[in-house]
Amino acid sequence: MAISFDNIPASLRTPGAYIEFNNELAGAVSVMHKMVAFGQRLTTGSQAEGVPVRVTDPSQAVALFGRGSMLALTLAVALNANPETELWAIALDDNAAGQVATCTIQVASAPTVAGTIALYLGGKRLTVGIAQGDDENAVAASISAAINADVDLPVTAAVSTDTVTITARHKGEVFNGFDIRTNFYQGEELPAGLILTIGTMSGGTGSPDISTAIDALGDEWFNWIINPYTDVANMVALETELDSRWGPMRQIGCRVFSAFSGTHSTAGTYGSARNNPHMSCMAINTSPTPVYEVAAINAAVAAFSLSIDPARPLQTLELTGMKAPAVEDQWTRQERNLLLYDGMSTFTVDRDGTCRIERQITMYQTNDASLPDASYLDICTPETLERIRYEQRLLQAQKYPRHKLADDGTNFAAGQAIITPKIWRGELLALYLKMEEKGWVEDYATYDSQLVVERDVDDRNRLNWRDTPNLVNQARVFAGKQQFIV
Repeated sequence: MAISFDNIPASLRTPGAYIEFNNELAGAVSVMHKMVAFGQRLTTGSQAEGVPVRVTDPSQAVALFGRGSMLALTLAVALNANPETELWAIALDDNAAGQVATCTIQVASAPTVAGTIALYLGGKRLTVGIAQGDDENAVAASISAAINADVDLPVTAAVSTDTVTITARHKGEVFNGFDIRTNFYQGEELPAGLILTIGTMSGGTGSPDISTAIDALGDEWFNWIINPYTDVANMVALETELDSRWGPMRQIGCRVFSAFSGTHSTAGTYGSARNNPHMSCMAINTSPTPVYEVAAINAAVAAFSLSIDPARPLQTLELTGMKAPAVEDQWTRQERNLLLYDGMSTFTVDRDGTCRIERQITMYQTNDASLPDASYLDICTPETLERIRYEQRLLQAQKYPRHKLADDGTNFAAGQAIITPKIWRGELLALYLKMEEKGWVEDYATYDSQLVVERDVDDRNRLNWRDTPNLVNQARVFAGKQQFIV
């Protein structure tokens, strides 16, 4: 019997037609990508720390992690920006040794007329009514009451005479610099005579240990991680895990999205100190939107596009839900170009305030010899390589899961479950053509000429190959020279 059957025994003597099914040639596959968010929970939530849970609705996130929690807010903006990609979350508790960030709003001068204050906390707009004759203490009390009335805010307020103290619900560094301002949109202004002195959120210390979330990932394959923490200890822990997941013994690589708020100088300094091809950090300048929300928005928007085509650039995609810095604070093209040499991703702002990805890069900047290296500059590179590897693994698992290995030229009968180096070489070439049609790779002729497939000389059960896929690049810069005639 030449044909290799899987389930029909050779010893069968009872009459009948026995037909087994085998899907090795079916080739049908639907890839379901997954995204996971890290963040802090409140004790009012029902979900335990360090236990992954799938989230499909913002109200579910509130019940799981507490109203006004960082993680509930993170998941809400991610779902708003991309409701299609499967979304999971892993909650972390506050660091017991940490401190909360605080700031004050002092009513320095009472209004002379009635009016309305447009107050923004982390980009969320509150309106505070001011009555005729309100003094400084009354205005402060109204501001405090408006803040506490919104239970979805990640901060609370307390008032003492003419001063409101705002306190983050969570401990940690993430809320340092949490944006508090008035009059974001054109036409908004304080009532005449009213002067508010708004401090800067500061004093937050002690981020949670992200290793709890990393351990919770196990060996589950998540394609993208939303990470709100940019302190060095947590970044190093994440980078170590990412390198491990990317490696050939695990093959469950993923990209991490973070955001950094600060001046051009601080953002450049921060980015220059990192070097990993799987981390992507958006420099957000003075955007009112908190860093954990920008990280979630960026990840969600990127994930939707990358799941469709890993090689297609993300430039011009709208960062849905992100508020832009004030016009006078937005970085110039030259400043953004410098950040792209510091490992920081950049965005642009339309005239109507819409924020869009300009260039999504990784934080990889130098090779093992500490020399500048752009091989993993753009996020599309590791994303495309990940998909190519997955397609090759899928091909083997689908068509050759239980095959025997023989040398080229072996005279075996048709139908035998045998693979040779020449057969596998043909499969890789056919797969390359399919990936070329998808626009992931190019230059089939060179790939064919450089492809090497051979049996291992020491382990005759092992088939080795070396291939050189030429990844399709992205159309990012169009440069023309116009020599005019008069």
